[in-house]
Amino acid sequence: MTRTPRIRPIALAVIRRGDQLLLDTGFDSLKQEHFARTPGGGIEFGERAEEAVRREIREEYGLTLVDARLLGVLENIFVYEGEPGHEIVYVFEGRFAESWPYEHDTLPAEEGGRAYESVWMRPQDVLDRGWQLHPDGFPALLGLRRTSV
Repeated sequence: MTRTPRIRPIALAVIRRGDQLLLDTGFDSLKQEHFARTPGGGIEFGERAEEAVRREIREEYGLTLVDARLLGVLENIFVYEGEPGHEIVYVFEGRFAESWPYEHDTLPAEEGGRAYESVWMRPQDVLDRGWQLHPDGFPALLGLRRTSV
């Protein structure tokens, strides 16, 4: 089913554990491409981007995001599983108020009734594996580049 194209505003959280970021991983079966993205999600009508990223972290992990600061705003135009997408992405850096998530290599999460795990991973390792690090412009925002293929 094809959906009506629209621009979707989202807010993502850069959460660090040393040189690692908390990342959600995925796979586009049509492109045969692995990718990773920091957690977050859609901004609801009437909600500010910072409120949205805090809500998304609370909903997905049951955790509290604190010290959020805006790193930048990116525009992401992409195709996933054959469907075009267009996002305006507010990227925030913050940390969990709780200490226990930093003691585990994966974190359980849930979105829309679907359970999954997020992983702590060095963003440079994502790129060096040949995976995509989304959204468009995110690696440059963090000052990263591919060092191998």
